[in-house]
Amino acid sequence: MEALKRAARMEHIHSDIRGPLYLKALEMQKNGEKVLKLNTGNPAVFGFELPDSIRKAMEESADKGMAYCDFRGMPEAREAICEYERGKGIRGITMDDVFVGNGVSEVISFALLPLLNDADEVLLPSPSYSLWGNTVYLAGGRPVFYTCDEQAGWFPDLADIRSKITPKTKAIVVINPNNPTGVLYPKEILQEIVNVAREHGLMIFSDEVYDRLILDGKQHVSIASLADDIPVVTMSGLSKSHFLCGYRCGWMVISGPEKLTEEYRQGIIQMTSMRLCANALAQAAIPAALKDMETPRSMTRPGGRLYEQREAVVKELKKIDGISFVKNDSAFYIFPKLDVKKFGITNDKVFARDLLYSKKILLVPGSGFDWKDPDHFRIVMLPEAEELAEAVRKIGEFLDGYQQHVEKIA
Repeated sequence: MEALKRAARMEHIHSDIRGPLYLKALEMQKNGEKVLKLNTGNPAVFGFELPDSIRKAMEESADKGMAYCDFRGMPEAREAICEYERGKGIRGITMDDVFVGNGVSEVISFALLPLLNDADEVLLPSPSYSLWGNTVYLAGGRPVFYTCDEQAGWFPDLADIRSKITPKTKAIVVINPNNPTGVLYPKEILQEIVNVAREHGLMIFSDEVYDRLILDGKQHVSIASLADDIPVVTMSGLSKSHFLCGYRCGWMVISGPEKLTEEYRQGIIQMTSMRLCANALAQAAIPAALKDMETPRSMTRPGGRLYEQREAVVKELKKIDGISFVKNDSAFYIFPKLDVKKFGITNDKVFARDLLYSKKILLVPGSGFDWKDPDHFRIVMLPEAEELAEAVRKIGEFLDGYQQHVEKIA
């Protein structure tokens, strides 16, 4: 028997958030070294506690979560989601338009697989959360990356989007707030994206999982609220706003004219029914969480953890010669830029590896987010403010005099 080989569809799949450097960090920890892992947005490991509203809901629903539920999701959960999304201005939706999944990660696959034929194209932002591009590949499609312009505050470049539309283009993906930049898009930009989609007959996928983590008094606008006449799939969940990453609790909502979405919807039904159902017990948290907006608000206003942690990082980043950045106004990420000429950087993975070995800090380089140049990295701003400030100071110490020597990374 010949050795088993990976399928060809796996060629472009990558997950740098938990890739080779992450495994190296685990090895270092096993050997007794203390590593600060700023690679993944996982609030509970940094001391964010289970909200009382969620704890109570879970305790009261333990028996209800034992059996398979409706493959679309528990009715109470879907109605709560529908009410929440209608409150954000999405019109014409009912609970039958809602599908609950094991995290947004799962519903992304449910959304893309029924849409794409081989070589169909999906427009994705760059930088971008890599799950989107990976799932397009696995669905047989081709991700085409449009630029988010750092000089314009990381907003999508509308001209670049238009230039990359072909007869094969099926959809535009919007990640708002964005991961990895932590930037919130204004209504004017979203309206322009809707106009492009309308003009070219494209559907929109909107990843809004950070929509309740908005800083600086700004307000999130759901792109579906601007697009009654075209198909939009809006995705969100509780992993970030209520710190429930391990509960795997996400959803998707289909909006737009039913005559345009019905056959596609049947594909979603095929996918979700084949899976039987999402975690039933976790769904008990959804109505309680969507009534508890104080938990995310308490984190994002001045004095709250996410706000103060962001301020601590920004304060220290400003002191580092050779780093520039756009201050995030949402989520808990920032995406600084390195002066590659100053530091001789030609490979951002080597930079991240060198930092890990030298300062025991694990970051994800920009290439892990499908960014084309080796000049960015993402900081996850979840540790307490002083620990984050010290970590950024260590990055500054590391960069002081750093010159990259590139060799092959295993």
